[in-house]
Amino acid sequence: MSDVQTIGRIFDIQRYSIHDGRGIRTIVFLKGCVLRCRWCCNPESQRYEIETMQTQDGVKTMGRDVTVGEVLETVERDRGYYRRSGGGITLSGGESLCQPKFALALLRESKARGISTAIESMGCAEWETIRELLPYIDQYLLDIKHTNPDKHREFTGKSNELMLENARKIAESGLTELTVRVPVVPTFNASEEEIAGIARFADSLPGVKGIHLLPYHRLGQDKYAGLGREYSMAHIVPPDNELMAKLLSAAQSNCKLHCQIGG
Repeated sequence: MSDVQTIGRIFDIQRYSIHDGRGIRTIVFLKGCVLRCRWCCNPESQRYEIETMQTQDGVKTMGRDVTVGEVLETVERDRGYYRRSGGGITLSGGESLCQPKFALALLRESKARGISTAIESMGCAEWETIRELLPYIDQYLLDIKHTNPDKHREFTGKSNELMLENARKIAESGLTELTVRVPVVPTFNASEEEIAGIARFADSLPGVKGIHLLPYHRLGQDKYAGLGREYSMAHIVPPDNELMAKLLSAAQSNCKLHCQIGG
């Protein structure tokens, strides 16, 4: 089977994004995730199965099977924007590594067509899976949520040892531009000490371009009700500007990398 015929399962394609990699980008959201982060704003991404979700506009089907060729028909529409802005395609999710064959085919075919590629990922997969994709990824936006494995397990359902190990291997490979992205979530990691720990870890990795601190928000809360699930973070107040400024300062004081709020 050629790359363009490879089938994967997505739940959305978002055009004209400026927050998930350089320039103007088209984001392809893949179904399936190995974590169950309490704050996840895309709960429809977590399960690989096709689901239905109640929305203000009625019941929507979340998930559809598509070929690489079909996805790239949408991506190709915005070549002019990519060319002028340095943008391209970004794979997101869920966790893109949960569909490695589809992710590889989509990245490889995009590169073959001269489209810049990026992936937003937690690095939660066997190293061999990641290693195979790296030659076709221009930017790796790596989520690092915490350095403490027990707290990571408490809030996401899995420990983080494999992810931190893969982060180092990705950095040491030198095959892609690596940016560390940190979801800042009160009660989980929104303290100066915890952010400083992540900054020190990121600073220990060769070639990291920077750290992006992404403030927690509750924009996905209604989706849980639409899926018939409980949203356990409803009582958590998003971090205010004062707290984010303190956390940014903590990151900057503990690394030599460029640090910023937002992606």
